[in-house]
Amino acid sequence: MMVQGPISSGERWSPPGLPGRPSGWAPPGLPGSPVPPGGGRRRERLRAATTQEIIETARRLLVTQGPEGASLRAIAREMGMTAPALYRYFGSHEELLRHVVASIFTDLAENVRGAIHTAADSAPADISSSDVMALKLTAGCRAFRAWTLGHVPEFSLIFGSPLPGLEVLHEMHDPTVDCGYQFGQVFLDLFGDLYHKYPFAIPADDDIQPKLRDQLARFRDGMGSDLPLGALQTFLRCWVRLYGAVSLEAFGHLKFALDDPTPMFELMLADLASIVGLRYPLARRTPDEAQAARPQSA
Repeated sequence: MMVQGPISSGERWSPPGLPGRPSGWAPPGLPGSPVPPGGGRRRERLRAATTQEIIETARRLLVTQGPEGASLRAIAREMGMTAPALYRYFGSHEELLRHVVASIFTDLAENVRGAIHTAADSAPADISSSDVMALKLTAGCRAFRAWTLGHVPEFSLIFGSPLPGLEVLHEMHDPTVDCGYQFGQVFLDLFGDLYHKYPFAIPADDDIQPKLRDQLARFRDGMGSDLPLGALQTFLRCWVRLYGAVSLEAFGHLKFALDDPTPMFELMLADLASIVGLRYPLARRTPDEAQAARPQSA
């Protein structure tokens, strides 16, 4: 079953860039970087391949040895290069680390987006379009959890304590900020699609605490969203629940009570669905209900 939308269309979807950033932009050396004019001459291809190898090597050393083991000297040694040679590709160690973090955000975004696409494409033909939205939402959340549990060191790098020198990540032209926003855009676009198709109850602007309302307005402007402030408040409420559940499990902070947090995670998904007016788990349908939900042929 195919349900058209920014997440579920058959075409490969990429989140829009931030204001002032062309759609499809990616940091140099990351997947998605534009091909140089002329089809990519050999020099440009070699440079792009080396840049990507540097990023992958730095990421591997960060994951396996921590920040102390990912010095420029260590990265160069792994690649059979000299440390000064790395400066032909990155202006500083900090710049390289920012591209590493950006590449992790990109991997995570592609993983979550792929799960949402798969959920839409494989949805049963006898369920309603709102139930398809529930499948897409829960698939994205499960993909975020699965990726995190399989990449705890990387999760710590992008969502835990920032690496030295990367504490301030709010410049609009920083690759980490761009790719971080693009990861968030995957969930925000899905959420916006849900709200526009099946509006759920949200507070009016005047009912939102003034200090929070001002922050939500800044967030909306920064993301280029057209959602009401109340919908963005609900979006952040859902994100806090999802991130909280996943990070507690990833860092072992549920082991005092749970050997397997999966059932608790499923309960959390049911809570999220109810907040946005969806039904989850999906109710079993009678044959008559299933027939009524099927699209009618012309």
